[in-house]
Amino acid sequence: MLDRGQPLPTAQADGSETIDVPFGALQDCVALRDWLLSEGARLPQADDLLVGLSERLNELGVPVDRASTAIDTLHSEYSGVGRIWTRESGATTRLFPHGEASDAAYRESPFYAVHQSGEWLILDLTETPDSLYSVLPELKAAGYTHYVVAPLFFTNGTHNGITFATRSPDGFRDEDIAILRFVMPTLAAVMEMRIVNKTLDQVLRIYVGDEPHTAILAGDIRRGQVRRIRSAILFADMRDYTGLSADMTPEEAVDLLNIFFDCLVPAIEREGGEVLKYLGDGLLAIFRERGDDLGSAAKGALTAAQSALAAIDEANALGRFAVPVAAGIALHHGEAAYGNVGSGARLDFTVIGRDVNLASRLARLNRVLGEPLLMSRPFVDFLWGHPEPLGDHPLDGFPEAMTVYRPARRPVAENSVGD
Repeated sequence: MLDRGQPLPTAQADGSETIDVPFGALQDCVALRDWLLSEGARLPQADDLLVGLSERLNELGVPVDRASTAIDTLHSEYSGVGRIWTRESGATTRLFPHGEASDAAYRESPFYAVHQSGEWLILDLTETPDSLYSVLPELKAAGYTHYVVAPLFFTNGTHNGITFATRSPDGFRDEDIAILRFVMPTLAAVMEMRIVNKTLDQVLRIYVGDEPHTAILAGDIRRGQVRRIRSAILFADMRDYTGLSADMTPEEAVDLLNIFFDCLVPAIEREGGEVLKYLGDGLLAIFRERGDDLGSAAKGALTAAQSALAAIDEANALGRFAVPVAAGIALHHGEAAYGNVGSGARLDFTVIGRDVNLASRLARLNRVLGEPLLMSRPFVDFLWGHPEPLGDHPLDGFPEAMTVYRPARRPVAENSVGD
């Protein structure tokens, strides 16, 4: 076994990593690298890659009883993803949210140590004090005897890592370490390929939404390409955002908007809606028609709008906003079109079309009519019930006035005699 703390050179994919591999195991090690580059690279889940690697290492005689990875990621809600495989429990996943708690845990972990040194960390757990790293008492309590931590430095500059632990009384032998070093450069390359694809998918989804991100990845990146979708259209904005934010710092204004969108977006997504665009202090969302059930999109949009307004009222009551906030929501039914607009190599995947423009004009009537929720005639044609008409109103840029509605107000029950 290798001594704890002994400096070991980081494996390089230059052929030198084959020197210490047992001659009889070389062919099987090459087969494992081939598996990583072919089937392993195409596995649907990252958990599957960790499981497959661990199982194949055991087939090679490397006594892996536990393996884990820590991968840096580009995501709006979390900074990293941790995965653990054990013989007993299979694979599990943990997300590390942005913030000081995750940063502090990282600084106390063995991953931080190998990222600082650039070298592998190989610990004989029978001789290593519990205080060295916070994970060690847990490993010892589970019966592990030997622990290996290897840094994985990706070409995009991110610092990642992988660990292996065994319960073998002899720990990892020198030849076991040699096999791990042999496969590590290939594993790092495969993991980076998978993560780059996943990151691209996540970032596009975060910034442009589900349907546009799918279209972009499918190759719809030429200027002038357009996709049309029949749907219920929801347009929402904050009333008097300019006045409310006039005396705020940029950070306070961003916080105000984020709390506002926290009231809108979950309500939209619960009803199957998709936020296509954030528009300063507002947003545009659609609810797709699904098959022959044409009324479900309008019903979902109306339910989402009412739930969002209720969430804003609740947030105001709880004092979540620095100042009281109100919203105006407009609902229309028609055709939303995605289009690539721009010049040269700089394009924007945006939402365009007559019906989108109509929804935005309808939203301007919210303040004029003093109503938080307005619906167009094409929208209410898909609803059951009897929305309350508010008359015909001109919309900027449209030649004909539009009949506008609000949801029917529930009658107030009269008190019975004797109450």
